[in-house]
Amino acid sequence: MLTLSEVKLHCRIDHGDEDTLLQSMIDAATASVGDYINATEPLDATAPAPVKAAAMLLVGDLYANREALVERPLSKNPTFERLLAPYRVYA
Repeated sequence: MLTLSEVKLHCRIDHGDEDTLLQSMIDAATASVGDYINATEPLDATAPAPVKAAAMLLVGDLYANREALVERPLSKNPTFERLLAPYRVYA
């Protein structure tokens, strides 16, 4: 759904040192978004732009907050839920 080059641009990364890490974050974010909206098929390049944007936000958050300890409390980003709400299937 997201390409490595899109994510690197979003995170402002201009080297290849963390490509493996970033790809694992892309995979995790894509799976998380799919779980959140209860997708019945794996998300791919045909996913709507808001779904891709939510996954990109999640990758950025995972990249920025890689450490277990932070100096400030982390809070939920309401943009994630707003982007995905129209695509969420409730069982």
